[in-house]
Amino acid sequence: MSDRDFDDLVAEAAAVPVQGWDFAWLTGRASEERPPWGYSGLLADRMARADAALDVDTGGGEVLAGVPRPPRLLVATEAWPPNVPLARRTLRRVGATVVAVADRPPLPFRAAAFDLVTSRHPVDTWWPEVARVLRPGGRYLSQQIGAGQMHELIEAMLGPVPVGDARRPERVAAAAEAAGLTVVDLRTATLRAVFHDVAAVVWFLRKVVWTVPGFTVDRYRPQLRRLHERIVAEGPFVAQARRFLIEAVRPG
Repeated sequence: MSDRDFDDLVAEAAAVPVQGWDFAWLTGRASEERPPWGYSGLLADRMARADAALDVDTGGGEVLAGVPRPPRLLVATEAWPPNVPLARRTLRRVGATVVAVADRPPLPFRAAAFDLVTSRHPVDTWWPEVARVLRPGGRYLSQQIGAGQMHELIEAMLGPVPVGDARRPERVAAAAEAAGLTVVDLRTATLRAVFHDVAAVVWFLRKVVWTVPGFTVDRYRPQLRRLHERIVAEGPFVAQARRFLIEAVRPG
């Protein structure tokens, strides 16, 4: 634990860029357990067997760029403008085309264009659009954020709040089925996330913007100071990360 004071830690974290989906800055400051199913390995396997694939909400392209055998046609979409040029640079190595999109449907592709659609931690899943762009027999693979994600951290900033239903795995699976897909795999995991200083909290909340919508250091400085004092007195702050894996096919 650093002996720097609260203001120094917060100022440091507030000045660090948060583009892309690389969490290396948190090394030594925070950690999170990985889900047991190994999404990167599953992604590599499905991509190796695909002819035409689409990765939705690719972020900076860091996960997709690790695919060892990309398909003949590989397209990625990203809605956050600062990530688009980063993803284009990152995904050159796998020959992917990155398309800047709006954060609302429709997807800008013809029907039945892909035999694989993937997404790691999508903001929203537009199930009718996924079903539309998949070919008959095509497959959707996604690791998603579950209900109650980082709820302890959310309550440290906002006070007591209920856990919503929108990201409950069974509800997501029902939406996939309602769009005409058949869910073939659904797995959940509760994972330990540890923050060793308040700088890690600030950087995380700046990057993962849906955790505390509208977060800014100035707006939440009193809560951050209380959390800093708690970490100094009691040790690292622990929250629960929630993940689920969903795989679905379009009947064909």
